[in-house]
Amino acid sequence: MQYIIVGLGGQGILFASRVLGQIALKRGENVIGSEVHGMAQRGGSVISHFKVGPYKCPLISAGDADVLLAFDQNEAIRNLHFLKDGGHCVINVHRREAFQNESLKTYLAKRKIDAFLLNGYEILNEHMGGNYLFLNVLILGAMGGLNIGGISFEEIKEAVSTLSPAKFRDDNLKALELGKNAVHAS
Repeated sequence: MQYIIVGLGGQGILFASRVLGQIALKRGENVIGSEVHGMAQRGGSVISHFKVGPYKCPLISAGDADVLLAFDQNEAIRNLHFLKDGGHCVINVHRREAFQNESLKTYLAKRKIDAFLLNGYEILNEHMGGNYLFLNVLILGAMGGLNIGGISFEEIKEAVSTLSPAKFRDDNLKALELGKNAVHAS
């Protein structure tokens, strides 16, 4: 399984990668990955390549990723080329109309890419007091709720609970449930 996780510096991309790694290692699977930080400390692009299985190279080639997790919709659009035909993506959106673009809709349809658009900021505003710190776990919850990426929601929940600092554990688990519930509400 090959994952691309994208967003902006400070959105928790590395924590999400650690969660996926924890799950794979608990299963006894091989894990390899690479993060490209760019201007991450200044809110710049961050991309994490993450592979589970018998891979040798940490980087994912265009057209090979099974899953794209995008914490920012612009980064999602910029990195869709990594998804294989029939791939899946979970995208935090702040302007849904961007996904009404005919060229983008044609591209997704032609490549049979399944895109789940999540209003992450709205959900966090309503249920978490606008604390966007938990966006990464919200996205992971949606992935688990969609049953994509070969990982169950319960595995994600266990890894998030294990890896979360004690002061964030309850809120992370709440955000995880919110992500799963968003999938079932749509």
